[in-house]
Amino acid sequence: MDAILSWLFSSEEQELYILDCMAYFMDFMAACTFVSLLFQNVPYGRYASSKYGFPVNVKFAWFVQELPSLLLPLCLVLWTSSSKTSLLPNQLLIAMFLCHYVQRTLIYPFLIRGGKATPFASFALALVFCIYNGYMQVRYLSHYAEYPADWVTQPRFIIGSALWLVGWLMNIHSDHILRNLRKPGETGYKIPRGGMFEYVSGANFLGEITEWAGFALAGHSAHSSAFSIFTTVVLANRAVAHHKWYLAKFEDYPKSRKALIPFLF
Repeated sequence: MDAILSWLFSSEEQELYILDCMAYFMDFMAACTFVSLLFQNVPYGRYASSKYGFPVNVKFAWFVQELPSLLLPLCLVLWTSSSKTSLLPNQLLIAMFLCHYVQRTLIYPFLIRGGKATPFASFALALVFCIYNGYMQVRYLSHYAEYPADWVTQPRFIIGSALWLVGWLMNIHSDHILRNLRKPGETGYKIPRGGMFEYVSGANFLGEITEWAGFALAGHSAHSSAFSIFTTVVLANRAVAHHKWYLAKFEDYPKSRKALIPFLF
């Protein structure tokens, strides 16, 4: 792995410069995505369309597209001269990232019940994003990120880590609720109830947004912040789209329930 990186980059300074550029480019893509999503929902799930390519089995799509965000970081940590992985702040931040993608890659896809096929374009874009982001986050944390010796006791790390944990648990619990909406043999959509779904239509999205916002606060870097911003843009749009869809489909949908932020929005 070190040989590949040495071939790609002439020096560590050049690689760090590229990592920084990748973070700023992700910010730019978040802005572009925000504008594009004003006119078009992300085309997967209930918004899937054949115009975005042939359908890919939903379990296969989730497993394969998320896999690079698990395998690539593991390779970077285990098979490169990752000089910062002996430091506690770096270890904990890498663990947060890997914890999410162990669940998202090795558990979540195989719990999916039914589910619409994913258009190939959505699958391919998600795959590219996971390769891009998996390298950017963990290469920076494992080889370049430097934190003060007392970083893990500072408020921003403690609060960020707590937000990450709350968001991670909220996301997993909300996915569990969605999976169990229908009894065996039932089809069609139902109103989600329980947990944070009592307050917002996009409880699973709120969980993931909270998770990566906490990661960004604890990591305090352009790279983690870019990931959080991009995630928020995509998932906030999806939460609003779901909320409008539920209101149109169900006459008895709770009127007090908001799209994404309890009691506000």
